[in-house]
This record gives sequence, structure tokens and C-alpha cells, in this order.
Amino acid sequence: MRHLIIYAHPNGESLNGKFKDALQGYLLQKGNEVIVRDLYELQFDPVLSLQDMEGQRKGQVEDDVRLEQELISWAEHITFIHPIWWTGMPAVMKGYIDRVFSYGFAYRYDQGVQKGLLKGKQAVIINTHGKSHDEYREIGMDRALRLTSDKGIYNYCGFEISQHFFFEKADRVDAETVESWITEILALYKNTAVAL
Repeated sequence: MRHLIIYAHPNGESLNGKFKDALQGYLLQKGNEVIVRDLYELQFDPVLSLQDMEGQRKGQVEDDVRLEQELISWAEHITFIHPIWWTGMPAVMKGYIDRVFSYGFAYRYDQGVQKGLLKGKQAVIINTHGKSHDEYREIGMDRALRLTSDKGIYNYCGFEISQHFFFEKADRVDAETVESWITEILALYKNTAVAL
């Protein structure tokens, strides 16, 4: 299977980095094709410019955006790995979505009806956050995060979401818990069609 991992964390030794490395290693070991896009390492420009907006209306995108769109088109399965900062995704990930998930590529309107253009692609989202699940549940943030990302972005563009992981209290986790979380992530790829 063709896997694309889109990763956003500035520290390769972070928990998110450990998830990325473990997943990439597992998928390669199972004979999958894997491409990793480390947005910080790439120094991906997250700013949606006026030039970008005008180009999108004409069906034209910058070269850096075109490359990412080609990789998304190539992939059968996409995994997004990033922390939750200030109850949202890192700016570089949001900017990636702003620029790459453009009109005419990720979605369009047919006679006023929105249509996701990335149908048939599976997605897994892996997020870490500092708060506990209970704290997020209490204020409704767990539902808000799923609504804004899963419904507002990924489903909107046609992705079929296999799983959205949220790993809590990630800034104070021990090694044993990290290993159990990696096992949980890899189990999804072992037990479903995402790693065939």
C-alpha cells in the first residue's frame, strides 16, 4: 500500500517524532511504500498568500503546493501526526491544509453543493495534548477537536477516517506508556486494511 505520513513537530526526538519513526519503520517492514513529509524539516511555507488565492481560482498552484498535491494523489493512506497546541494544530500544519487542500483539488462546489474530491483515501490522525481526557471532556474540547478537524477538514475533503488518536498528558508521560501507545497505534495498522 502507498502510505504518506504528514508530520509536524520541530523536535524529532519528541513523542510525535517517536510515533512517526515507529510507524514508518513498521510500514516499511511490512513491504509498504512510505513517504514522510516533515513540514518543519521541509520549511514548508504555511502562509496562504494573495497569489495563492488568486491562483486557486484559476486552478494554478505554486510548485511547493503542486508537489504535496501529487503526493496526496499518489497515496492510498495518509497519516497526520502532530501535537495539539492552543486547542488546535501547529501553524505549519494549518498552513499546509490552507495551501494544499485547495479548491479544485480537495473539494469543489457543484451547483452550490460541496463535494469532497479525496474520496477513497483513508486517513489516521495522531494527536498529543497536555490536558487529560477528563479535562477536555468536561469542557467539550474533545468533541470540538473532532468536529473541527474530522468533519470540518478531512471528511469535508472526502477522506475516510480510520481512527483519530488523542494521547493525553503527553508532556509528562513515562517510557512504558509511550511503548503502549505505539503498540496501540501499530495495532490499528496490523488489524485493518491500512497496511496490506
